[in-house]
Amino acid sequence: MEKTILFGEPMALLIADTTGALEEVEHFTRALSGAEVNVSIGLSRLGHKVEYLTRLGDDPFGHYIEKTLKANDIGTALVTYDAVYRTGIQLKNRVTDGSDPYAPYYRKGSAASHISPAEIDGIDLTDVKLVHVTGIPPALSETARAAAFRLMERAKEQGIFITFDPNLRPALWEDEDTMRTVINQLAAQADVILPGIEECRILVGTTDKEAVAEFYQTLGVKNVIIKDGSRGAFVKEGENSYLVPGFKVEQVVDTVGAGDGFAVGVISGILEGMSVEESVRRGNAIGAIQVMNISDNEGLPTKEELQVFMN
Repeated sequence: MEKTILFGEPMALLIADTTGALEEVEHFTRALSGAEVNVSIGLSRLGHKVEYLTRLGDDPFGHYIEKTLKANDIGTALVTYDAVYRTGIQLKNRVTDGSDPYAPYYRKGSAASHISPAEIDGIDLTDVKLVHVTGIPPALSETARAAAFRLMERAKEQGIFITFDPNLRPALWEDEDTMRTVINQLAAQADVILPGIEECRILVGTTDKEAVAEFYQTLGVKNVIIKDGSRGAFVKEGENSYLVPGFKVEQVVDTVGAGDGFAVGVISGILEGMSVEESVRRGNAIGAIQVMNISDNEGLPTKEELQVFMN
């Protein structure tokens, strides 16, 4: 069975059990976070074979993460352990009003930030159909940045389909100019990119969707898919541009992970040979399901659950 590789940094997530400032909360529920983790879990639930590429600390959180990945049928053959550096940790407060939760992380100098291009060169890309990269690993360190470029370069050399989600994390970068330059260089290697509308403002200097699409297509990207929240998504597929409307959501519980849910829909659609429009509609559906759930990934649907929601 053909597989998908996702490259990223999974973190141990501690979700507050009660509302209020994090410093006041006494009890937390342990979970798993990381944009690429969410996408991995989503793809696995839809029946796709996924391999996760990362480095974990040889510590309790690292072992918990590997165990949880395996429990979600995610391949861990590309997961390595680091005896020196630790696994990243993230906290998240509980919100009930639909606003973005406060989710600080402790990941500087983490095990994942020490992954290098040499490790990428050792990966067997046989039977890999798609590689998904986000803008998070290149923000972690110079070596992780070089590893992201090397992975995309190797995938491109072997004709593997590449999807890229900018997933901007300004706090992780040395400055905005570097972030913009590196993210756009990585985007240029991809077949499909998935920026959010506000990310377009930072990366391209405009929220004019046609102008953004033209910018990236000039760099060599085939299809540009711009997420626009509840309005849905704008697609520029070759010469054609169109809007794919979003799904109605009863109550927004947690916006974290919505973009990852969207990526799950688009990537799974591509893997299953759907049209770009059908894939984006599926992305909108999973993004909508995700915002109605408190965890970053627990709400991600099975094929049956997705079918029920979309019909």
